[in-house]
Amino acid sequence: MSSSGAGAGRGGGRGGGGGKKESILELAKLVDQIVRVKCLGGRELRGALRGYDELVNLVLDDCEEFIRDPDDPERVTSETRKLGLVVIRGTQVSLVSPEEGTEEIANPFLGGDEEE
Repeated sequence: MSSSGAGAGRGGGRGGGGGKKESILELAKLVDQIVRVKCLGGRELRGALRGYDELVNLVLDDCEEFIRDPDDPERVTSETRKLGLVVIRGTQVSLVSPEEGTEEIANPFLGGDEEE
């Protein structure tokens, strides 16, 4: 019996090898800015982004939740309720956008040599 195979295939996390993948999310430039977050299930929140991690767990300060229309749960009203400091699980985050202004980015799904 050879011991060269002992422990082969253990550890190392998910997926095979290589360097660390670069995230297409650029949340670092939104830290300390007011952002709007849409969650699965329809909740919408607005607050100052204080932190995040690689799982897109977010920390929002001075957070407000937009109240949904009681007659149409799909529609969000301009009425809000204050929540304060909140942590949003990344599994619930559907969209994160700056409250003021937007910035167009290159489509990360197009190849570098494709042109329209």
